[in-house]
Formats: sequence, structure tokens, C-alpha cells
Amino acid sequence: MGDEIRFYRASEKPYGAFSNLYRREIVFEDEAFATSEHAYQAGKARKPAVKKWLMEAPSPALLAMAAHGLYYWDVAPGWSTSKFDRMRAVLYAKFTQHSDLKELLLSTGEARLVETATVDNEVNRLWGEVNGVGRNMLGVLLMELRTKLRSELGGAKATSLAAAE
Repeated sequence: MGDEIRFYRASEKPYGAFSNLYRREIVFEDEAFATSEHAYQAGKARKPAVKKWLMEAPSPALLAMAAHGLYYWDVAPGWSTSKFDRMRAVLYAKFTQHSDLKELLLSTGEARLVETATVDNEVNRLWGEVNGVGRNMLGVLLMELRTKLRSELGGAKATSLAAAE
């Protein structure tokens, strides 16, 4: 197995930028969000008032905590099945709107990307790994995105070469 790049805290250099709590504004669904966590969690709320409350959280970490604590009836219908597609779209927006983040992701080569959490709970084992155990969905989606960006880049290079001839 090749290299592994582990990340967790948004403040870690350089790979903290892979965290959804990393403070970099993105535009998603015609709305500006302070972080990719905000853009992702905005889709979870069933009612506008709940969404507004979530978006006003004092930090991305508190937003995540609040969103994980929502009652079932405050969560958008079908969230459990739609959340991965939403995260996929949010990550695409984040890494295509910021060329430095895109370059950072592409610079990881074929390394396995792992969100490595320290607190063992269901959420951390879903999006990352705790003590090597978990689905690491954030890492998986980032690796998937890296492949997609690489193929888009390849297509762009081929197109510009053809145009130059």
C-alpha cells in the first residue's frame, strides 16, 4: 500500500485545508458559505429557521455539533441517502473555486487520504477513521475528487493542444 496522508484539524499545515472546518468561503447553490461544512450542513435542515440557526453558529465546529444534534423531524427528508452526493458537490465547489486548494489536492499523488479523528463516535467513524477503524467517507470522496480533477485537467490539456495546432 502506498503513502497515506492523514488530516483532521483545520489548523494543521498543509493538509488541514482538507477539513470541512477549514475557513475558506465557497459559493454553493448560489449562496456564499463561510466553510464547506456550512455548505454541507445547510442541506440538512428541513426548515429555513433551523438552517438560519445552524448558519449563525459561532464556529464551524459548533455548527457541526449543532447539526449532528438535530431532532429527526428537523432533518431534511432523505438526508441519510442524499448526504454523500451533497458532500461530493460541496467538495467539488471548494476545490474548483480555490486553485491553491486544487493544487494541494492534486499534489497528493496516489496517497490514501484519511481523516483521522481522535474521539471515537459514529460520525467520526463514518467520515473518517478512529484508531484505523471507519468508513473514511471524507477521504474517499476527496480521492474520488482528485481523480475527477485530474481527468478534467487531462481533458483541458488535450483541448488546448488541439486548439494550438
